[in-house]
Amino acid sequence: MADAIKKIATRESYGNALKELAEEFPQLVVLDADLAAATKTGIFKKAYPDRHIDCGIAECNMVGIAAGLATVGKIPFVSSFAMFAAGRAYEQVRNSVGYPHLNVKIGATHAGITVGEDGATHQCNEDLALMRTIPGMVVMCPSDDVEAKAAVRAALTYDGPVYIRFGRAAVPVINDRPDYHFEIGKGSVVKEGTDVTIVATGICVDSALGAAQKLAAEGISAEVINICTIKPLDEEIIINSAKKTGKVVTVEEHSVIGGLGSAVCDCLSAKLPTPVKKIGMQDVFGESGSAAALVAKYGLDAEGVYKSVKEFL
Repeated sequence: MADAIKKIATRESYGNALKELAEEFPQLVVLDADLAAATKTGIFKKAYPDRHIDCGIAECNMVGIAAGLATVGKIPFVSSFAMFAAGRAYEQVRNSVGYPHLNVKIGATHAGITVGEDGATHQCNEDLALMRTIPGMVVMCPSDDVEAKAAVRAALTYDGPVYIRFGRAAVPVINDRPDYHFEIGKGSVVKEGTDVTIVATGICVDSALGAAQKLAAEGISAEVINICTIKPLDEEIIINSAKKTGKVVTVEEHSVIGGLGSAVCDCLSAKLPTPVKKIGMQDVFGESGSAAALVAKYGLDAEGVYKSVKEFL
């Protein structure tokens, strides 16, 4: 949206939230895989050096350490890039955390194509799909600073494994309002509409709102739903909106296979068959480039979403 809006990277929100919540949650410990400056857990480390463990470039081992800490009453937050936290350490997350349903939280930063210049190897567009498949895993993808901090707090009070996805690039703050309320498994209607439903997650919520503005200028009324919790999905909010509009578009900075779009299609095909268009990475790897250029190239900015919705309608 407008450039005047405050922009903060959700990885910054992650580091700040850990530090802010440390006193309230004495059992909170933070583990990092030699990336504390990038994941922003360095903010926590500076304030609570005794509660921060640098595990080195050994993500699988780090998850094992976190599992052990969880068995003795600690609440460990495992931190690394999404490519390593969800990708490299998948087996340990599944078998050491998911299977025994341990109280381990995974803070995965640098997800999606907004990693930018680091290129395809580091742009994890598969993490939500991977984490969704682990039984009992809560999967969240906050849209801005306010929601990211709320998600960290919610994860701390929830008993069980949680995966939270954070981004590298600064994004507009869109939830800074007095009536904002966060709850795991609950979405929110951020704009009411009657002609089409746009269900978005993460940075794409802002794009969806921008697209809705452009559509409104042409007399098309788009309802925009912010889904932070991909799993468990707020099926009620999606079904209610689909009943009203009859058409649904999903938008995510992730592969269209296995992420938000798939979760929404699973829900609607079972309970309210509705035409759905999925906007996201269309079974391709990312590439090197600035975050803004990549978001535009892959049609995930307001203009791209607007064009896709118009085509669909």
